[in-house]
Amino acid sequence: MSKLYAAIRVRGTVGIRKEIKYTLESLRLTKPNHCVIIPKNEYMDGMLNKAKDYITWGEVSDDMLNDLVSKRGRISSKLFADSKIAASAVKKIKDGKINDSGIRPVFRLSPPVKGHERGGIKRTFVQKGALGYRGEKINDLLVKMI
Repeated sequence: MSKLYAAIRVRGTVGIRKEIKYTLESLRLTKPNHCVIIPKNEYMDGMLNKAKDYITWGEVSDDMLNDLVSKRGRISSKLFADSKIAASAVKKIKDGKINDSGIRPVFRLSPPVKGHERGGIKRTFVQKGALGYRGEKINDLLVKMI
């Protein structure tokens, strides 16, 4: 079982450079408030660092992964996953078979309740904003967005 990142797109597409847009498309983050679960490895770390001015990411906990798949996991464009499918999907995601889990790889989330952090969406998490690496604090943001 490997560590997993949850990556959430925060900013839009206006004025974005082509290579960063391609990186975001490779991560399947095409719209704001979309979330993906990706494995933690050096290739993904490079992609996340390249797109750090448009996304936020961190290590997702097991409980939050269960909540995310059961509440926001979709089988098709209209059907949400039921509890049986969600449990098997979470098990496959934890084993590293994210694409074979039976649910769509992108979770469409709502904007965070009471907004993003005080610094807004143009500052990094270290500067009290919303962008960049946030570690275990990604779970707090996911609770606000589910």
